[in-house]
Order: sequence, then C-alpha cells, then structure tokens
Amino acid sequence: MDRIRIVGGARLTGTIPISGAKNATLPLMIASLLTEEPLILENVPRLADVIQLQRILGNHGVDVMINGKRPGDDPNAGRTITLSAKTIVDTTAPYELVSKMRASFWVVAPLVARMGEARVSLPGGCAIGTRPVDLLIMALEALGADIEIDGGYVIARAKKGLRGGEINFPKVTVGGTHTALMAAALARGTTVIENAAREPEIGDVADCLNKMGAKITGAGTARIVVEGVARLSGARHSVLPDRIETGTYAMAVAMTGGDVLLQNARPELLQAALDVLVEAGVQVTPTNEGIRIARNGAGLSPVTVSTAPFPGFPTDLQAQLMALMTRAKGTSRITETIFENRFMHVQELARLGARIRLDGDTATIEGVDRLKGAPVMATDLRASVSLVIAGLAAEGETTVNRVYHLDRGFERLEDKLAACGAAIARISE
Repeated sequence: MDRIRIVGGARLTGTIPISGAKNATLPLMIASLLTEEPLILENVPRLADVIQLQRILGNHGVDVMINGKRPGDDPNAGRTITLSAKTIVDTTAPYELVSKMRASFWVVAPLVARMGEARVSLPGGCAIGTRPVDLLIMALEALGADIEIDGGYVIARAKKGLRGGEINFPKVTVGGTHTALMAAALARGTTVIENAAREPEIGDVADCLNKMGAKITGAGTARIVVEGVARLSGARHSVLPDRIETGTYAMAVAMTGGDVLLQNARPELLQAALDVLVEAGVQVTPTNEGIRIARNGAGLSPVTVSTAPFPGFPTDLQAQLMALMTRAKGTSRITETIFENRFMHVQELARLGARIRLDGDTATIEGVDRLKGAPVMATDLRASVSLVIAGLAAEGETTVNRVYHLDRGFERLEDKLAACGAAIARISE
C-alpha cells in the first residue's frame, strides 16, 4: 500500500496548476445517462473516483473514450472524456459498485427519467457520518416516481415518465439538488426546486444540461426552475476548476510560507475561504492567471470559523484550516455544522504535536511553536490532506499511510507540491 513521506521545513514557491473539480466531474459524468448522444467533458481530473465511476457507468452500457493519457501528453492538462450512452443495457446499479462511492447513487435520477425505472443499491455507511439519501428519494417522489426499498435497493419506477412538481428541501443538499436537476430535465412540465444548494458545481452541471437542451434557470440561487423537455442531446463542456483543491494548496502555502500562483483558480468559487486566509495574515492576490498566495515571514493569526453551505466556509476545507491553525499565534475555533464525525483528523494531528480540544461540534486549537514529524494515518479524503499540510511544516519526517484516500480527490498531489520545493515523495510497496 502506498505511503507519502514528507520532510518538513521547505517553503513553497512557483506555480501549481488547479485541476477540474471532482465534485462537478462526477455528476456531469452521470448526466451522460440522460441522452443517446455523446457527452464530451474537458478538463477532467485524473482521480480514483473518476475511474470508479467509469466502471459504474460501463455497467449501464456507457462507452467511455479518454484522451490525454498517451505518452507525451501534458500531465497538467485535464483529460477529455467522451461518454456515449446510446443504449442503456442495465438499469440496476449493484451494491458492490455503489458501496465504493456514494455519488454513484445519483444514477437513479437519469435512469428513471430516461428509462422509466431504476434499481440502485443504497450506498451504505460513510466515514464522515450517515449522509442519508432520504432527500434524494423525496425529490424523485415529488416528480411522480414510485419508490420502494427492497433488499437494500431503492427501486424507482415511472412507467409513464416523470412529471414536473414542487421540491422543497428541508435542508440544503448538494446530492439532492443534483438528483432533482437531472430528473426534472426530462420530466413533463415545470419543476420548482426550493432551498436548492448554491454550490458552484450545481451551476456547472446546470450549464452543461442547458447545453444539452435542458431549460434550467436560477442555478446558483436557492430557487431553481426547470422546464422539462422530451429529450436531451449531446454537448461539449469544460469542467470548472476545483475550489477545494485551490483552498487546500492555498493553505499549504500559508503553512510553509513562500509564494505560489494557483493557476486557473477562480476566487469567486471560494471567497469565504480566501477571506479567512486574509484574516489569518496571508496575502491573497487574484490575477489574470489565477490566485497568488504568499506569506513571507509574518506569523499566522488565529481565526474563528463555522462551516456552512456555499457561499459559506466549505466543510471540505475544515480539516485543512485546522492543520493551518495549529501554527497560529493564539487560540482558534472551528465549528463543523455540515457533517457529524468529521473530526477524525484531530487525533492524527495530535501525533504531530498539535493541541486541539473537542467539545461537541467545535474544535478549539491552541497554536504551537513547532510540530514534529511522525507516522500518521489518513482516515478520509479531506482529513488525509490536512496531515500533508501539517507534515510540510513539521520538523523531521512525516509518513502518511493509507493515501488511497488522497488519490480519490487530489490529482498528482506529491508531484505538484514537489515542483514548488516540498520534500515529498510517494513510497510504493
């Protein structure tokens, strides 16, 4: 099993190219099930989750062609993939596939919208909480789908097709909003989605669906209106840059000091996180090429932050900020409001010398003068990279085990950091 070894203390300088967003790529790939014509996606990141979703879609009959993996192709350029779902050969998504990636449950929406039926395994447990699918099921029922749960599978039927309806989410749900958009695109009549998620990835998926012939307005606001159409066509769409990767590398630069251009990053996608970095004493400069992050000599100031749905501070950057605040001069507080059980990185950061106290959904971080390298264990995708950030500033050697979590969401992490001067390498056994 691969590990990542880091020798801390090096400042980061140079350029880090930001990849396409994982959280947009996955629903965009699933949207290929809505049409018989090819969907071409550009700027697709090289991630384990993308490969896994290719397998899942292949099970339904989607042909996938990938450009950008030949010898000599620029590893910093996103791949272009063509997904062709001309014939759906199977409307069942089995447990052994869905259990490996929760987002794959979303195939239920395009399958029932286009084929009139879907049988999709419940995704099972999750390391960062229960993350139930009840709101996704509620959205489909609001559009006229008959739902039953049998033997661990959600069976959705709409023999005469879905029909438009009112979907009022009791709480903001990204997965529920993606599901509702895909289902409503082919439903007869008008669908209104209230309390919709406002994340940029929702807007990106809506943009792509509109290119395919959907009629969606209001994406990016809390109220989305979808006029259903009889069929969707193919399209070409470029995935927006990954705001979580952007924020992660911004915090890595802030942790080590230095000066790095985050190429292709867009500040409006993560303004709340950039504002927190400025509050902490980091220089953040938007440019025509991306975002420049610099911290030269100045100490880090403590911050108080609560995670919130977009446009608030993202839960997916909570662990990274906590790692950064272990070196702040004073006491920081981070409250996690989105997911329960999302503080598993705390015990591992403590192994490096961090002083963190937990009280319910709030972590209190007392900044320390130095961290010391140690072997640590990655527990989930975002927690894993917080350990890398801490290791970059720790004295001596840090070894991060179970890095397959990292490969799910960060493309060529060690290569990008090493190119900016980090002493970091992957050890394969």
